[in-house]
Amino acid sequence: MIEQSISRAAFWMAGSIVCFVIMSVAGRTATAALDIFQVMEMRSVIGWLMLLPLVIRAGGFRAMRTSKPLRHVARNMVHYAGQYGWLHALALIPLAELVSIEFTTPIWTALLATLFLGERMNRAKIIAIGLGLAGVLIIVRPGAAPIEVGHLVILAAAFCFGISFVLTRSLTATDSVVKIIFWMLIIQSAIGLVPAIAVWQTPPT
Repeated sequence: MIEQSISRAAFWMAGSIVCFVIMSVAGRTATAALDIFQVMEMRSVIGWLMLLPLVIRAGGFRAMRTSKPLRHVARNMVHYAGQYGWLHALALIPLAELVSIEFTTPIWTALLATLFLGERMNRAKIIAIGLGLAGVLIIVRPGAAPIEVGHLVILAAAFCFGISFVLTRSLTATDSVVKIIFWMLIIQSAIGLVPAIAVWQTPPT
């Protein structure tokens, strides 16, 4: 049973990595023509419309009520900051370096989960963290190449994502996946509405 859970988690994690890579290419293309705030607002609104059938299937808007609204707000504020930094870094450093540094997110998540969720740091996790850091160092090559602003921006974004993942993990104890995503899109749409309107322009065809 545990092996099946691990295999299933690995499958979904691999799928999320593929989606992140696709999103990286799409994000670089979109931010070349539009401001980051507009891209993020469009992402949230379009995402909410795509999620709507799942919301209806889960019981409608009434079923989306949550007992932890402040935790949702905190999670999405830090996730929004990480998403902005991630898109900003896309224009500053090569995509391979961005993705490699972004892969420090599981490292931050593991460390933060140990501190705040009481998860144990076993030998396997320590080895995985060490290998992950080694991979990042091989690609970024600090010392052989200068550290640029983009490297620091995506590192900060990865840390924000780590915080967001830990908060998401805590929310899964009471809220469904659909509910967590629903509030993510609602809250981030509200956070970015004013700055998006300030820079809005008609998207190119």
